[in-house]
Amino acid sequence: MATAAKTPRMSASEWEARLQLAACYRVFDHLGWSELIYNHITLRVPEEENAFLINPFGLLYSEVTASNLVKIDIDGHVLDGSPYPVNRAGFTQHSIFHRLLPDAHCVIHTHTTAGMAVSATKEGLTPTNFYAAAFIGRIAYHDFEGVTIRPEEGERLIAHLGQHRIMMLRNHGTLVMAKSLPQAFLTQWMLQRACEIQIATGAAGTPLDIAEDVIAVHQRDLSGVQLPVGPGIPDFEAMVRRIDRIDSSWRD
Repeated sequence: MATAAKTPRMSASEWEARLQLAACYRVFDHLGWSELIYNHITLRVPEEENAFLINPFGLLYSEVTASNLVKIDIDGHVLDGSPYPVNRAGFTQHSIFHRLLPDAHCVIHTHTTAGMAVSATKEGLTPTNFYAAAFIGRIAYHDFEGVTIRPEEGERLIAHLGQHRIMMLRNHGTLVMAKSLPQAFLTQWMLQRACEIQIATGAAGTPLDIAEDVIAVHQRDLSGVQLPVGPGIPDFEAMVRRIDRIDSSWRD
């Protein structure tokens, strides 16, 4: 069977996007961030308006490859002839961000234990650790409305998101979006660490909040770090090297 890499109509930029996204699914699976066949990481197809890639519904993250990712438009139409279905909940949630937010190049939704636990607390993410301090004042919250399959909820998601690009879905999980997949990956990694440490801190004793002025300095200094490449690129590439040594079938 021919792979997507050999499809004449596919651009080189689309194939590179497929490789990057497939690698990300395998990284998430390696880190324990998968949820059976559920949850989604979506990525816009470069040079194509309103087209993005999503995981085939029914496959584990460990089964996702560059060629079996599904290309759909923001109305849910399959654009690449894929035989796989698309999870309705994933399409409904992700399409609204890809449709209305030009900078939402990559969108990540997870149900990690730590992320869901923090999203289910009244306080949400608290300023009690190094990683959490980077997010204080930069996270939106959206109340749980049940499984996300109703298009009208998209309007409320956008309204609650506002200018933020990170959201706690109350009683549900986390949502991260960014201008690039590596940047979204690093944001998700830091958010996950913040949630894990918050839970561990609560179990260890009485959490100690970081002062607001220290948080401001911390966020200023983090934003001022100059990198030779884009945000998250060295981090993501390091994880890709790790999964490549374990199983490189995601390149198929």
